[in-house]
Amino acid sequence: MSLIKFCNVKKVYKSGVTAIYDLNLTIDKGEFVFVIGATGCGKSTLIKMLYREEKPTSGQIYVGGLDVARLRNSKVYKLRRKIGVVFQDFRLLPKLTVYENVAFALEIFGLPKSEIHGKVIKVLELVGLKNKAKHYSHELSGGEQQRVAIARAIVNGPKILICDEPTGNLDEGTSMEIMDVLEEINKIGTTVIMVTHDTEIVNKYKKRVILLDAGRLLKDYKEGTYNHESA
Repeated sequence: MSLIKFCNVKKVYKSGVTAIYDLNLTIDKGEFVFVIGATGCGKSTLIKMLYREEKPTSGQIYVGGLDVARLRNSKVYKLRRKIGVVFQDFRLLPKLTVYENVAFALEIFGLPKSEIHGKVIKVLELVGLKNKAKHYSHELSGGEQQRVAIARAIVNGPKILICDEPTGNLDEGTSMEIMDVLEEINKIGTTVIMVTHDTEIVNKYKKRVILLDAGRLLKDYKEGTYNHESA
């Protein structure tokens, strides 16, 4: 069974703009998928519907067996526990240390401190920041801040990690370091869905590539590049 399934999904905003037309798409457990396309093609709408920031106008979206469109607002937390989200602008809490930023994501679930500590140290090791646990965000480089954001997104062990332009504010070398971290997360079984404009990354890593154009699924390459000429 697919981990994610879009069935005839359409999204029309109140402004009258149709962002997604009749989308049919499946993503299996453990995949790494790039979502690409020009600005305004529907990439952000697609991922916002995945974690229920937006609801489809019609059609069904299933995530880990949950019917996202029909999920009551009071039950959205069940979906969010399955999904970690990383944004371009990090969204760290400046008054908290690296450790506290990551721990905060677990404290809201009321876990005991000893369990929180173990989970936080484990993910900080995974992203290479165990030695920066007591630092504040302003003391970190952009790449380090993004690693903290990734650690926070995965500390609860989500099945899916959504990355919305995670390298958009980073230089090429740092972007590749972030990609190496995401690959490691993918190797332990987490499904990674990454929206990006970065042609270098897409061409280098040759993952599955989903190309959107004006709200429609234009191409779906199993091991694609940004400019896939040989389809």
